Amino acid sequence: PISFSPSQEWDGNDGHWSSFIMRVGKPEQNFRVFPASAMGETLVPIIDGCGPKDPPNCGDLRGVYPFQDKVSGGLQVNVSTTWSEIGIYYLDVRPEVNFTGKGLYGLENLGLMVQNSGGPTLEKQVVAGVKTKTIYTGLFGLSPKASNFSEFNNPQPSYMTTLKNSKTIPSLSFGYTAGAYYKSPKVLGSLTLGGYDSSRYESNNVTFPFDTNDDRPISLNIQNIIAKDTLIGVQSLMSDVTYTRIDFTVPHLWLPKSVCDRFATAFGLTYDDATDLYLVNDTIHYKLLHKNPSVTIGLGSSYNPTQRVNVVLPYSAFDLQARYPIYNNETNYFPIRRAYNESQYTLGRTFLQEAYVTVDYERSNFSVYQALFPPTNVKQQLVSIASTDVAAVGGLSPTQTPHGGHLSHRAMAGIAIGSIAVLLVCVFVALTFLCCRRK
Repeated sequence: PISFSPSQEWDGNDGHWSSFIMRVGKPEQNFRVFPASAMGETLVPIIDGCGPKDPPNCGDLRGVYPFQDKVSGGLQVNVSTTWSEIGIYYLDVRPEVNFTGKGLYGLENLGLMVQNSGGPTLEKQVVAGVKTKTIYTGLFGLSPKASNFSEFNNPQPSYMTTLKNSKTIPSLSFGYTAGAYYKSPKVLGSLTLGGYDSSRYESNNVTFPFDTNDDRPISLNIQNIIAKDTLIGVQSLMSDVTYTRIDFTVPHLWLPKSVCDRFATAFGLTYDDATDLYLVNDTIHYKLLHKNPSVTIGLGSSYNPTQRVNVVLPYSAFDLQARYPIYNNETNYFPIRRAYNESQYTLGRTFLQEAYVTVDYERSNFSVYQALFPPTNVKQQLVSIASTDVAAVGGLSPTQTPHGGHLSHRAMAGIAIGSIAVLLVCVFVALTFLCCRRK
């Protein structure tokens, strides 16, 4: 698998998020982006997305690196010799939560990680230059879904599909956790393409099937949400099972209004009608830091506790700051949003600070784990996820089960011994058959 190294920087206007570097065009222009599970395209800010009314460092705030020794405001398609323009189209990101806009689409060279890092570069990949500040920082799509423009006769393959078809990764799968700015020391995000990093989570045996709607495959039931050490003690914040999607394309937790109301009471939040955000004033912020409450989100297909995954988030995971252009001054807020129908229910990037997810598009299942934060001197434990193409011909990889779990060393040894025994039996039968034929 490919371990997509993070940028070492923290970006975003709605929190501090661990970003990743992508190279676009020829000559290459570098951008810091966030992984996105809702699409298969790559979006980066375009140069006219920064105007005279924006701060001088607008490009850097949006994750744009200097280009040819000059400050850049975004993608400059006119200087790339490999840009093949498609046209201006709506962004198919998350229109249900108004996370959308228009983009200038084209086919372009697209590389992972900084120059000379060994990261792959693919030609003729779908890229969109984005002006809208709704999508403030670029996004790297992890979905294998193809892109269609005006018609369905000429679908353009996603980056993940091209990686798989070129045998750069073993399967259409990934493992991801967003990292945690609030840890000491800060812990960067982790993204593995074609597998996962088992050093970044606490293992469990629960696997969830994909939703039949391929626009929201990574969906599951929230059984309950329990908050401890809040301003009013232990509280149940959700009374009804809620079917939601996991989508780190967006930063927030989109929950039913009744759930948001309970959060607001337990954490002393104030709703801002202008931005639809829940704010935390200085007095409440001080109290919450002192009490250090936690929120446990229970995920599972049933009430059976053995088939449930609990992910615990400390208050620090919710202690975010919104910046320009949301607010002119940095403002403390709590990253929950009011959702008014099931299509909006989402566990966003906030959740992935304390959760690790592995997604296997070929077997149509995924797993969710409590994230771990190993010291930087602990080596990654990368595990490939075998393609179903390989499994159909020669069986699964010995380090990968159909549900994404590991086989123990004893189990692998047993498989090896069993295979040898079967082979010997086959040889004996074959020799006996040949002897009989000769007679």
